[in-house]
Amino acid sequence: MGIIALKPQDVVILLKIVALENKEWMNNQLANELGISPAEISCSLERCKIAKLIDNTKKRVNILSFQDFMIHGLKYVYPPLPGAIVRGMPTAFSAEPIKSKISQGQDSYVWPSKDGNHRGQAIEPLYRTVPEACSKDNALYELLVIADTLRMGRVRELEIAIEELKIRLDHYAQQ
Repeated sequence: MGIIALKPQDVVILLKIVALENKEWMNNQLANELGISPAEISCSLERCKIAKLIDNTKKRVNILSFQDFMIHGLKYVYPPLPGAIVRGMPTAFSAEPIKSKISQGQDSYVWPSKDGNHRGQAIEPLYRTVPEACSKDNALYELLVIADTLRMGRVRELEIAIEELKIRLDHYAQQ
């Protein structure tokens, strides 16, 4: 067997599982809610199992491993490349749960989206369907905002994002 590399949608899928707060789910449900094909959901869960980010049943996120990856690896594996000013959906420290905890300067960051009602510097989401999926799931939206803050934040934003991530992952782990 060769090297198995995680893909950005793997992070989105694991965050969706966390956002479901231990409710029963099926691969088809994840596929429908995330706009990712059922086959890609299956492949993703297998990659995550090999990386030890999900248990052997592929139903429960391994919180400590996933938290470690999110905090220490995400920004190196999937660094953001801010682009042009566009309309979109706020992300990173331009959205909650981070925005209200910092004194934000002029910078505003968004995922490009035709349905977006904010202007800001474009940040490509971890997967192309993220804005649509987040418009239907606030818990997922907050987790992906935290992820983007971990990808691009400075020291203060990183501290807040790590704290917010730990709160949500601890809540998931205790259920």
